[in-house]
Amino acid sequence: MTESDRPKPFRVLQITDPHLMANPAGELLGVNTRDSLDAVIEQVLNDFGQPDYVLATGDISQDASEEAYRVFGEKLKAFHCKSAWVAGNHDDSRLLDRVASEFNAHHRSLTMGGWQIVLLDTSVPGKVYGELPESELAFLEKTLADSPDTPTLVSLHHHPVDINTRWMSSIGLRNQKDFWRVIDRFPQVKTVLWGHVHQEYDEVRNGVRLLATPSTCIQFTAGSEKFSVEEKSPGYRWFELMPDGEFRTEVRRTENFHFELDMTSTGY
Repeated sequence: MTESDRPKPFRVLQITDPHLMANPAGELLGVNTRDSLDAVIEQVLNDFGQPDYVLATGDISQDASEEAYRVFGEKLKAFHCKSAWVAGNHDDSRLLDRVASEFNAHHRSLTMGGWQIVLLDTSVPGKVYGELPESELAFLEKTLADSPDTPTLVSLHHHPVDINTRWMSSIGLRNQKDFWRVIDRFPQVKTVLWGHVHQEYDEVRNGVRLLATPSTCIQFTAGSEKFSVEEKSPGYRWFELMPDGEFRTEVRRTENFHFELDMTSTGY
């Protein structure tokens, strides 16, 4: 097989936790979140060029404002492809879905490039932790059962496993066992992807790659006992998905974005 005969990878960009605000000058711990997202988008285009799809895995808005979601949609027009958005704990899920539908970014299951991608809404109104209601678990189970031979990426906002950052233990996915009870029945699931933790994570559980990605704004200190941020740059995750179920992925960070991080904050 010549190089030209090899199947091309399906290139997926994950961006997460931009925490945009209605106010263009809005900052999170000293970082203007619109500016940091712009820097990430520029870095993606410099590093890889255009993706084939964009996944936005929650906390798109910090203030759950319609303006923030519309700004997000406009900024994603830098990418000449479709996107899909899912809510995080700072989002208003219904409002996000309404605005996302106007940008054709409301789809929760799609099959492209030989892969199936499933997005789950783990947001709980008024709570920082996440949970999958029976309706979401049923949706996940049916979607996986309908495509048993298609390699699958499952994405959500809240972390579905415990991570080595103790203060986040109580604000992950509350019903992890229910989630894994479904996932473990379907060997076509190759990877589970999330945001929320504002840091990189890469482990394997029963043959499934578990991945978390830096925020496009501030970063939490990995391994911290209490709330803590570190002066790492905003980042993103890039995937190259092959139709045989193999994939490559890496995290990259902005190189020229300068910011003054508020290191004294005890929360966000």
